[in-house]
Amino acid sequence: MARTKLCICCALLLVIAIIPVIIYFSIKCPRGTFRNAAVATDAIKCSEIGRDILQRGGSAVDGAIAALLCTGIMNPQSAGIGGGSMFTVMDSSGNVKIINSRETAPSNMNSDRLKFCPRSSTMLAGGIWIGVPGEIRGYEMAHKLYGKLPWADLFQPTIKLAREGFPKHLHLSLIVLRKAFSDKNGNLLKNRTIKFEKLADTLEMIANNGSDAFYTGKIAKDLVRDVQEAGGVLTLLDLASYKARETDAWVVPMGEYQILILNIMKGYQMKSSLQSIDQKTLFYHRYLEAFKFTNGLKKYIGDPNFKSEEIKIAKQITEGSFADHMRSLISDNRTHDSKYYNVPPYLDSMGTTHVSVLAGDGSAVAVTSSINYRFGSGVYSPNTGIILNNQLVDFCGWTVNISPGEQPPSSMAPAVLKSDSEILVIGASGGSRITTALASALINHLWFGKSLEKAINARLVFVDSEYSVEVEKMFDKELIETLAGLGHNMKLADDSYHSTVNAVEKKGGCIHAVSDKRKQGEAAGY
Repeated sequence: MARTKLCICCALLLVIAIIPVIIYFSIKCPRGTFRNAAVATDAIKCSEIGRDILQRGGSAVDGAIAALLCTGIMNPQSAGIGGGSMFTVMDSSGNVKIINSRETAPSNMNSDRLKFCPRSSTMLAGGIWIGVPGEIRGYEMAHKLYGKLPWADLFQPTIKLAREGFPKHLHLSLIVLRKAFSDKNGNLLKNRTIKFEKLADTLEMIANNGSDAFYTGKIAKDLVRDVQEAGGVLTLLDLASYKARETDAWVVPMGEYQILILNIMKGYQMKSSLQSIDQKTLFYHRYLEAFKFTNGLKKYIGDPNFKSEEIKIAKQITEGSFADHMRSLISDNRTHDSKYYNVPPYLDSMGTTHVSVLAGDGSAVAVTSSINYRFGSGVYSPNTGIILNNQLVDFCGWTVNISPGEQPPSSMAPAVLKSDSEILVIGASGGSRITTALASALINHLWFGKSLEKAINARLVFVDSEYSVEVEKMFDKELIETLAGLGHNMKLADDSYHSTVNAVEKKGGCIHAVSDKRKQGEAAGY
């Protein structure tokens, strides 16, 4: 009798063990989606490298680091180890942390630097705007906290790419970085295999010896020498003393849409697809006016270690009462002059890359990385193969003084949105265009019910530093005319409008990953 009971119990246990497997395999995911994990980056090769790391048992952070290293050579105009990054990491239990490795002001920062703030994009290059790179320290902290695979393994795919080369069309704007993209005879490479052999050497040293190789070793000495020869003030002490920061995530309940733009727009209760031209005009008018006001609030974004009062104000901005006040200032039938929005003179920034990763265990990473403007400072370190950032430009217009070690304000907004049954990992690139692109994708997806792909591909509008409204090509012509009639200064953006959103979403047991086509990105998963 006892043996019979034991057999029945064993059988029951077997049935219980099989049921989840049957349920799992009964889910039919649509074509183009994934069942286990996915990575969305600006380049298919980098998405595949991140995916491969996940398939080998790597964590979401492992996949993100490997993908970012790849992006640094596939799209060197946007990111690289000469810049900085911001990680939003959610572990498999749902806990979320921020790892901040943005660039900082060097200790020898001239007190009058802000007097030389550029008035046009032609004045952005040069060593004086180079901040202390934090990218590698950020990778190190993220890997120590969340990594599974060996550190060196994350570097190998990119080292191989950098040494063996890959086909890439190089724009003539690379003339400012001729040393990085020339053959042995000094001829600029075009439409042929590109190699980064010096950078491969640098990456190999970091892979084998850890991040200290970058911040205290030979790389540091070579980098400082090259930066100082280009007019920068970076020192060995700046590199040796750099530390990434880990903080709790700034949690905002998306059910109440307490991101300021969404919070302002929520009050209009426009949560259905826009049909008529009148509906579209009213929505976009309010949307653009909201962005004009939020541009004026950027002065309250700053390094919490140096701008504590500003941070207190910034947190108040997310409250519903503040959004109500902003909404009360918006006139439905007209726009206003620049003084009404209280925005100081500043330069629009562009650049950056974003990586979204969702691993099989439910952990996720949204990470935005940047060297700031296109090709950063335009300074190439010939001894290390690194392209340096010009992140210090981002202080211009938003502060009256810069302290050594201070991080400039940023539009970076890597986000993980989680409910009981869904996860959305999302973020954008494009400098000051980040908020526009991210808000557009979230509104179109969460409110108007568009698919993730259609929401990301929606034509974008952007309020620039001169209060003009830039619209992407193929934007509704009739809508442009009606918005102009309300007083908006409308203009067509050029082909360099590269504000992109990369996202991974898990819904109904299936994973949908989308890389923005504006940078010819493509996601990968399994």
